Amino acid sequence: MNGSAQLGNRTSTVLGRRLGGELLRLRDAAGKTQQQAAQVISATNSKIVKMERGWVPMRDPDIRALCEFYGPVDSKVTGRLLELAKLDRERRKAKGWWQHSPQAGALSEYIALEDAATRVRAWQQSLIPGLFQTAGYTRSLGVSEGAWEDPDLIERWVEIKQKRQERLLGANPLQMYAVIWEAALRQLVGGPETMRTQLEHLLDIAQLPNVRLQVLPFRAGGHPCMGGAFNIVSFAEAGAVDVVHMDTLGSTVWAENQTEGATYSAFFDRTARLSLAQVDSAALIDAIRKGL
Repeated sequence: MNGSAQLGNRTSTVLGRRLGGELLRLRDAAGKTQQQAAQVISATNSKIVKMERGWVPMRDPDIRALCEFYGPVDSKVTGRLLELAKLDRERRKAKGWWQHSPQAGALSEYIALEDAATRVRAWQQSLIPGLFQTAGYTRSLGVSEGAWEDPDLIERWVEIKQKRQERLLGANPLQMYAVIWEAALRQLVGGPETMRTQLEHLLDIAQLPNVRLQVLPFRAGGHPCMGGAFNIVSFAEAGAVDVVHMDTLGSTVWAENQTEGATYSAFFDRTARLSLAQVDSAALIDAIRKGL
């Protein structure tokens, strides 16, 4: 599924679908019908359908009333849903910092989700994960991809990537677990000096307490994640369904249901078990760096 979809003058967003899916899960767990839910907020059945499918922005009073009706739901879970609703409303009104950056493009949906997440598990087979990239590495990617010919646009793209990395720092940092194929470490993006600096940065960032970094070596052979790179985005609320983000050459794809989320989680876990331990991963990164 693409990051957003249109239905008349309604827009389905990733955050909206994320929030709607959680409300649907709570309703199903409580054994309530759409008609009963509609009566609680003095609405029609069609509004509940639109809310659960992420087609409309949600009001805080409606979320509170439904959470109370479905449970009552733990206050922390309700608070998290209210945060998601606020972020979704801001996204629809283009108030997030990423919405003021046209170069973010389709990535703006992912940045909004990343901003609300508590944990991301990333599998990369050809690139350094975006949250770990140095400015020089990102700049070299912008030049080599040829998407922008104007250097100023490339610099804006670099700024966006650097801004995202603030999620790894602060009082409530994002928990980041990345598994990188050895090929991504050996690909000379930007040349030896740029890559040497990038590998040094990887070694530094791997020391953060909220970062776990492993390398899948060439000698591991076949593995479950050979089909392509992806990010699994997780949230704080108990029982929340993970969202999976995948970039292809021509589009952005999202996997948003429980079955798909569990499948990608299993792929990631099995590939991580085939990877080097953190200390051995750091040793390999350092050896590659010294060989440049």
